[in-house]
Amino acid sequence: MPGRTLPTFTLAEVESHNTKKSCYVTIGRNVYDVTDFVDAHPGGGDLVLDYAGKDIADILKDEASHTHSEAAYEVLDDSLVGFLEDTSNGASANGKAKANGQANGTFVHPRTGMSCEEDLSKDTDIASDYKTHKFLDLNRPLFPQVWFGGFSKEFYLDQVHRPRHYKGGASAPLFGNFLEPLSKTPWWLIPVFWLPPVTYGLYLASSGLTALGEVACFVGGLGFWSIAEYGLHRFLFHLDEWLPDNRVGITLHFTLHGIHHYLPMDKYRLVMPPALFAVLATPFWKLAHTIFYWDWNIATAVYCGGIFGYICYDLTHYFLHHQNLPLWYKQLKKLHLEHHFLDYENGFGVTSPFWDKVFGTELTGSKPASKTN
Repeated sequence: MPGRTLPTFTLAEVESHNTKKSCYVTIGRNVYDVTDFVDAHPGGGDLVLDYAGKDIADILKDEASHTHSEAAYEVLDDSLVGFLEDTSNGASANGKAKANGQANGTFVHPRTGMSCEEDLSKDTDIASDYKTHKFLDLNRPLFPQVWFGGFSKEFYLDQVHRPRHYKGGASAPLFGNFLEPLSKTPWWLIPVFWLPPVTYGLYLASSGLTALGEVACFVGGLGFWSIAEYGLHRFLFHLDEWLPDNRVGITLHFTLHGIHHYLPMDKYRLVMPPALFAVLATPFWKLAHTIFYWDWNIATAVYCGGIFGYICYDLTHYFLHHQNLPLWYKQLKKLHLEHHFLDYENGFGVTSPFWDKVFGTELTGSKPASKTN
């Protein structure tokens, strides 16, 4: 399993698994995935599908129908995949939890299945994970699985926000062909690639600006990046509600940011490939020169400040995941990793939580006020 506990499902989520391709049943609060047993049921698969997404406690004991043997219960024990949410008092479905969804005194997010940052680095049992969730097999290239998977948006978003960890932090195969190296970017490539053009741009802009004026424009660009970082993360990378419910939208989401939430500790898919960032950055070049149309030098200095802000962002992002940091950055690290394991619907600032405080999306380190689908 991706986390240290089995996930918690809403009743609606269980009821949606009501087909031959994905068949869940419940007994009390326990949720079982019996998809593999549908064709093997002695009475025929239709009998199982009649109860897909439903509680089967009564029918198992119904002597008029057929009293099931211990073997049937053993099959179910092997098929346990999670627990139903308790909507009455907040207790966990496994009976080990306290109020407010706390297991052993620690909150476990029902939609990530995790409770602490250490969970992000626990290796996923690949075979069990695929059997349980019917999403992606980490041993096979991920991109074609997403493209051809036929996943609904609701199912995809639920799964992609349940973090997995691949073989000690190695990179799971994405394309499985000559494109594979292009999907991996070491952190040091960001400053090596982007600092020279930023330096050159500032050099060109200095010909038409005073030193103080150029510094002011550069700092203004940094400030613009700060709000752009928040906006891009919240409204582009996490456009979950507005994501098109088709394979094009889902695959683009996975390639752009979903894979990072699915495998958050993959150190070669933490920073943005230069080619991808160049595509995202081009409109901002045009925006800067549209706003400051009267002076090319001002526009260029502001733009260079923004790109420098991006460099700081991507390096900060990498170090938050993979380095021990000074005290100030330890708090940033705590908040950002909580965005992954606790509440991915808040905490969009990476280099600073300032805009999260302004717009009410700040992480508090406690039970999140998570939206429901």
